Amino acid sequence: MTVTLADVAARARVSPATVSRVLNGNYPVAASTRERVLRAVDELDYVLNGPASSLAAATSDLVGILVNDIADPFFGIMAGAAQTEIGGPGDGSGRAGGEKLAVVCNTGGSPERELTYLTLLQRQRAAAVVLTGGAVEDPAHQAAVSAKLTKLADAGTRVVLCGRPPLPDGEAVVAALAFDNRGGGRRLTEHLLSLGHRRIGYVAGPLERTTTRHRLEGHRDAMRAAGLVGDGTGVKARLAGMYDEERLTVHGPYDRRSGYDATLELLRREPEVTAIVAANDTVALGASAAIRDRGLRIPEDLSVAGFDDLPFSVDAVPALTTVRLPLFEAGARAGRLAMGKETPPPGGIATISAELMVRGSTAPPRGR
Repeated sequence: MTVTLADVAARARVSPATVSRVLNGNYPVAASTRERVLRAVDELDYVLNGPASSLAAATSDLVGILVNDIADPFFGIMAGAAQTEIGGPGDGSGRAGGEKLAVVCNTGGSPERELTYLTLLQRQRAAAVVLTGGAVEDPAHQAAVSAKLTKLADAGTRVVLCGRPPLPDGEAVVAALAFDNRGGGRRLTEHLLSLGHRRIGYVAGPLERTTTRHRLEGHRDAMRAAGLVGDGTGVKARLAGMYDEERLTVHGPYDRRSGYDATLELLRREPEVTAIVAANDTVALGASAAIRDRGLRIPEDLSVAGFDDLPFSVDAVPALTTVRLPLFEAGARAGRLAMGKETPPPGGIATISAELMVRGSTAPPRGR
């Protein structure tokens, strides 16, 4: 059953004219009244369609690209590549063709803002929505996102996930392009183990993110395969000459400061650590700065490795060993899928491989 403006007015206990004023923003309304109207809009899942109300199934020329942080190259590269495909080649004439208007929605990593943007895009009858980066591992939030995407898809919106694992119920999604974070994390740690490192510290991302969990699982899979994981108490690990995985893992945001602070903490916990694996390349830069500030050399005293292969990685001194994710290629493919320019992968799911890039920041341990 279609929800009408009158239904919203009844729920909010105001007149339909007041609801219209709140939604159009063309007349001052008391803050408490505005809040009541917006709450009713959310509760009833009312979709504003303006003069196009007779075209209930129609979509607009708008495409939303959701990112955690547009200032982070990881998201910026994917969003830029997707926007290029969504905007179309154009002929320079300024005339409208098959192009769409791509709008980047910066959530700041907030689950609430993610849902808000999805609701706004639903109200605008977006032609497509591209969600980038890892998902929040909270059942209630995942259920809410899934419900929103289903409503979008039912209204004709094409939904594409880029760098995000598929949803348990993926019927609303045209395609899910998932990075092999687990495999990349495993290969990176296997590289360090092959060099002779055994005391390896790990600077992980936020606990609640799928990207964090998958990369950390890959690291620990490699450590377990090498017989280097303790029993979780640290006692068995120390007796066996091993190092407890929880003790040598510190979580934090995906930023430079986190890498700096976490590395100092790891060196405090285990002064004999010989390598630091960072959640991403930005975190690895912070880790490298902390190591230098302690008067240590990279890689002579301590090896450092990152993840993503962001553009600055090769220009770091020494160049950063990392795992390359094809961010531009993935973003461009997501844009084509959102526009219907490319056939979705079988089953709607594609795993994008991760490539180990060995550079100067890692070397065999020499001891200190």
